[in-house]
Amino acid sequence: MNKREFLKNLFAKYNINLSEEQIDKFLLYYDFLIEENSKFNLTAITEFEDVAIKHFLDSGLASTFLKGGSSVIDVGSGAGFPGVVLKILRDDLKITLLDSLNKRVNFLNQTIKLLNLKDITAVHARVEDFAKAHFQKFDYATSRAVASLPTLSEYLLPLVKMGGEAVVYKAQKLDQEIELAQNAIKVLGGKIIAVKDFFVEETSSERKLLFIKKLAQTPKIYPRGKNLPKTKPIE
Repeated sequence: MNKREFLKNLFAKYNINLSEEQIDKFLLYYDFLIEENSKFNLTAITEFEDVAIKHFLDSGLASTFLKGGSSVIDVGSGAGFPGVVLKILRDDLKITLLDSLNKRVNFLNQTIKLLNLKDITAVHARVEDFAKAHFQKFDYATSRAVASLPTLSEYLLPLVKMGGEAVVYKAQKLDQEIELAQNAIKVLGGKIIAVKDFFVEETSSERKLLFIKKLAQTPKIYPRGKNLPKTKPIE
């Protein structure tokens, strides 16, 4: 099976039907990712099928749940997961990619240009600083960052407008994280409204999407600076 067929069949299995143009973009994205990865570390996953499953498909799982024409902030976007993938799959979304490392932001800007993507911007900033200037501005805030749920909640919910949602990508042991994050989510004005479960048979792994709805104003002291969301998460 060639790369095009692999992508088409893989996404179709999870009820996402790729157009030929979307497949073209994913193939360009993969080639550029691997080329740039040889210069500086963007991903430890480099084989095509692994990238397709563990980055492209995984990032795309949220694409069918986002309302049309929404604004999305992807926090800790890294090499563009999930933000660039969501844009490829959902051209109607207005996406901001946020990362604290300039080399990754440069890669993202080059990727946006290469794939001819519109209404998507890469920003170099720490989330604590960016959130102060863009408080409660976005319909959705997403993250696949490796951080605890109390920490991610403090990074994401201040960016989400009233009625909007934080969408957090997680794997196993989510129940334990939810237990630890209940008070933080409440303090930040959120409420868990759904957990979507996926079993990815290609990797025999469980993937979960957690949806936290913004029901009350987030106090303006959040997110805190000096790395406090990580070192002293809200209890």
